[in-house]
Amino acid sequence: MKKYQILPSLLSANFAALGKEVDAVLAAGADILHLDVMDNHYVPNLTVGPLVCEALRRHGVKAPIDVHLMTKPVDHLIIEFAKAGASHITFHPEASEHVDRSLALIRKHECKAGLALNPATPLHCLDYVMDKLDIILVMSVNPGFGGQHFIPSSLDKIRQIRKLIDASQYPIHLIVDGGIKTSNIREVADAGADMFVAGSAIFHHHDYAAVIAEMRKKLEE
Repeated sequence: MKKYQILPSLLSANFAALGKEVDAVLAAGADILHLDVMDNHYVPNLTVGPLVCEALRRHGVKAPIDVHLMTKPVDHLIIEFAKAGASHITFHPEASEHVDRSLALIRKHECKAGLALNPATPLHCLDYVMDKLDIILVMSVNPGFGGQHFIPSSLDKIRQIRKLIDASQYPIHLIVDGGIKTSNIREVADAGADMFVAGSAIFHHHDYAAVIAEMRKKLEE
């Protein structure tokens, strides 16, 4: 059976008690921590920098940290987040002057490399870089804010990307980020995703373990 992974988005966590939140969600069964980095330039919001990633490592986090750069430019932050302890770094092709170079920079710093595609981003940006990708992240909401509703047309894009991955035969993970909850995670998996970012669905629930367990139950159906 396909290995599915759940990535709680720390954007929806209580930042006044971030260490406790991280400990709790990992104890509840999360696989990977997802860190949304926004610059109030590429997207209309401002969140966290490399110091937060470094603080999580100093706190004792051993789990992978998946850094999603919603910033422009990206190359300097790739280096800084790699130094701060990121495991995966994903960026948007529109935010890099040289996508191939930015992907190579991520791998040079021994992180898994990914591209994030907005709802209206066409797939041709993948044409010449599949061999340099570990991750393709599909935004199923417009980037910038948590708590948005899943855009249904994202399912067609997920299906198309799954076909591209399978045809390439490269071991690329397909992540979906935005509006993921217990009621739609199975449908998103059926479309081809194997990793799921969930923010408010987990952190706005009183029992993180119950939500993650319900998500896994849906994925196993």
